[in-house]
Amino acid sequence: MKVTSSDIVISAVKPEQYPETDLPEFALAGRSNVGKSSFINKMLNRKGLARISSKPGKTQTLNFYLINEILHFVDVPGYGYAKVSKSERAAWGKMIETYLTRREQLRAVVLIVDLRHPPTEDDVMMYDFLKHYEIPCIVIATKADKIPRGKWQKYLKVTKETLDLEESDQIVLFSSETGEGKDKAWSIIQSYM
Repeated sequence: MKVTSSDIVISAVKPEQYPETDLPEFALAGRSNVGKSSFINKMLNRKGLARISSKPGKTQTLNFYLINEILHFVDVPGYGYAKVSKSERAAWGKMIETYLTRREQLRAVVLIVDLRHPPTEDDVMMYDFLKHYEIPCIVIATKADKIPRGKWQKYLKVTKETLDLEESDQIVLFSSETGEGKDKAWSIIQSYM
């Protein structure tokens, strides 16, 4: 997909703040510091649209990005970051759960994991949550450029086995540095629209 326009339209915490449109939405989930902002910027060909922070846990709202006037990316707060109070984490959890389980426009969740490491307990919990609620899941294994190409399949196998990935779920090797996987990610996203 050729992205010609993209903008953040709203940062929401409650359902009444979500955009009132019928456009398909794709939520981006992953642990703090996994590279969600870099993924968004690469997919949208925009350097600083999603702010990349050196401090994990910066995204504290549901950030809706309108793309080509035809779909939304929804960046949800990263999980698994310790420097946030328990009550704050619980509030984020509730906000994310409400969005994921009640939003009719949601077509799929893009679960972003770091290819270099086996998915964390939190990644597995998120994947299991999506399976439980029958929410389609697209797994993006990012930072592929940090691993020699010859070892990609070995690392992918670990990711698939750790998540216990179902046959029907797609997994994409991705690099926000080189653009590896960008076209494949777009074609999978479009198949859900």
